[in-house]
Amino acid sequence: MKQRLFAKTALTAAVLATLSGCANQADVTEPSWEADKTYKLTILHTNDHHGRFWQNKYGEYGMAARKTLLDQLRTEIEAQGGTALLLSGGDINTGVPESDLQDAEPDFKGMNMLGYDAMALGNHEFDNPLEVLRKQEAWAEFPMLSANIYDKTTGERLFQPYQIFERQGIKIAVIGLTTEDTAKIGNPEYIGNIDFRDPKAEAQKLIDELQATEKPDVIIAATHMGHYENGNRGVNAPGDVALARSLEAGDLDMIVGGHSQEPVCMEGPNMYNKQFNPGDECKPDQQNGTWIVQAHEWGKYVGRADFEFRNGELQMVSYDLIPVNLKKKVKLADGSKKRVFIEDEIAENPEVKAFLKPYQDRGQSKLNIKIAESNGKLEGDRNVVRFQQTNLGRLIAASHMQRAKADFAVMNSGGVRDSIAAGDITYKDVLTVQPFGNIVTYTDMSGAEVMDYLNVVATKPTDSGAYAQFYGISMTVANGQVSDVKIGGQALDMSKTYRFTIPSFNAAGGDGYPKLTAHPGYVNTGFVDAEVLKDFLQASSPVDVNSFAPKGEITYK
Repeated sequence: MKQRLFAKTALTAAVLATLSGCANQADVTEPSWEADKTYKLTILHTNDHHGRFWQNKYGEYGMAARKTLLDQLRTEIEAQGGTALLLSGGDINTGVPESDLQDAEPDFKGMNMLGYDAMALGNHEFDNPLEVLRKQEAWAEFPMLSANIYDKTTGERLFQPYQIFERQGIKIAVIGLTTEDTAKIGNPEYIGNIDFRDPKAEAQKLIDELQATEKPDVIIAATHMGHYENGNRGVNAPGDVALARSLEAGDLDMIVGGHSQEPVCMEGPNMYNKQFNPGDECKPDQQNGTWIVQAHEWGKYVGRADFEFRNGELQMVSYDLIPVNLKKKVKLADGSKKRVFIEDEIAENPEVKAFLKPYQDRGQSKLNIKIAESNGKLEGDRNVVRFQQTNLGRLIAASHMQRAKADFAVMNSGGVRDSIAAGDITYKDVLTVQPFGNIVTYTDMSGAEVMDYLNVVATKPTDSGAYAQFYGISMTVANGQVSDVKIGGQALDMSKTYRFTIPSFNAAGGDGYPKLTAHPGYVNTGFVDAEVLKDFLQASSPVDVNSFAPKGEITYK
């Protein structure tokens, strides 16, 4: 595998336990590593798996191919005299029905086969009742870590806060931290008695404790907090940059992150490399002496960070984000397009594939199971939904609005791919209507910003996928302008803050919508649209289609 080389910048200068005259001999822990010897340590990492144990329809990623890659990397690292740790930044749950319908059993058991050493608990680990998470803990043959999650009644931690590993005599502490935003975006029914505390404060407390007791040579945080450029996090809770800056320089060697679901590749100090493509060089972030890495999402990449450890000092030597069978479109001579591998194809490990295949088949068989029923047709025909407000377009928007606890919702009609006939509704019907796997996002905006936004999206032409379906809002659209806007029945207040939802495709600028991903009020919830719609239909069954029928809320003149 190719490696990206960096100047050897010292991350931390650990105090040698053999310093004379600084402490009584009884207070000193002798290191297990040899002085003046260089050790090689590699951290491999992924994050935000979200149920993608199987490759997608284009043959990209998947745990079987990831296993092959990890085996190759470990063999190479061992041949060079090094050892490795494999860490996850969390969010194993919630993403595709084959996994969701089986409580992510294939994913956690697959992680055992891939040899994960530890993971951070993500916010989506709390999408189900706590007993499901406890079942997943039993499946996992590795620790699921979080130091900042407490029981509100007892005041005790609910999960293992850290794990100690020893590699070649080097003592490595891996601590886990979870975004405190879980309290806001999680299901209150499942997290009502859980206290998600400030991860910065918990990290400092735990690091101080470890330095006094375990005396590790290296401290790594596996986090699910998000990476926000230059600490600018908008409405998100403090992320990895804020965490690194809050600690004493040198206290934390590395952060293996997740949650914001991006490749953390920097162009310069506090500046993302916005031109990064799979296979390109990736330089991780460094804040206050701490390296910060993140490997996008879904197992699309395996991150590889190579370090050298000598006399208590840890230095990064190289870093790479290795694509796992990712493809790109190329134009052929006849003008057609074809998907080709960006790098050499990675064969699927036959043992892992054989183990996962029954789970994939079982998940597929569950798609035809009835999840709800309705008293009429939910209208999503292309020649209708792209021309007028429909009960299905509004129902989908309503499901997003409810999940995000928003004031109103916007849904592009191009994301509504079919109708649902009257009678029984299956999961397959849901996936036919919402096949793209978009994520529900929300943005907090002032009323004045909302008006500007509506003047763009509400004026999109009919007969296009950009034509917007709305819920929770009313307005008049005339001559390319929006007026008489009411949210929740109340006139739009230009100074008030409102929350609205939009699919991730449109939030990223799809259909010509204003790009929201850089807005300080933007949040990617991580919830897949089809899953949100399924849950909403189940909770609303039997569905009265008339209750979602448009009643003149959006008037075009």
